[in-house]
Amino acid sequence: MRTIPTPALFRWFVLALLASLLSACGYNDFQKKDEAVKAAWGEVVNQYQRRADLIPNLVATVKGYASHERETLEAVTKARAQATSIQVTPETLNDPEAFARFQQAQGQLTSALSRLLAVAENYPNLKADAAFRDLQSQLEGTENRITVARQRYIAAVQDYNVLARSFPTNLTAMVFKYPVKPSFTVENEKAISTPPAVKF
Repeated sequence: MRTIPTPALFRWFVLALLASLLSACGYNDFQKKDEAVKAAWGEVVNQYQRRADLIPNLVATVKGYASHERETLEAVTKARAQATSIQVTPETLNDPEAFARFQQAQGQLTSALSRLLAVAENYPNLKADAAFRDLQSQLEGTENRITVARQRYIAAVQDYNVLARSFPTNLTAMVFKYPVKPSFTVENEKAISTPPAVKF
């Protein structure tokens, strides 16, 4: 004669089954990887802010030597204002359009800074100024930190996106709305894929 399991034993069995299903679905992995992406993104934003904080001093130093380069100085100031006006929140990571706007603003700032540093090459007294050299060194260090922070963010996003797109965790991603996150891209991929022309 077969025995029927008691209701308490049956409940424990159902709870154990649900717990094993939840651990196998990848929900906890999504939590860890989502937090890793947010932390990596926070470091990217932190380094961009560090760069933005250096710019006013750099512009003021260059202005003292090259005040007639007004157009370049204004372009840097405008690009900085544009880059810092974009509100960056964790939701930015789930909005490809907002992410692209942020990336474009940072790219414009990088371009304006490059032009400013190129202008500085025309002024030997400016290049010899200790304050300018110190700011330029800090800016170069910050650019390196930005590169490292972006690499870490890209790796965290790749790890997250693999989880979001792999079976069976992609089902969990659909149910709990964990979309694939955007990653950094090169602004003009076509231009950089063309080998440079070397002329002697």
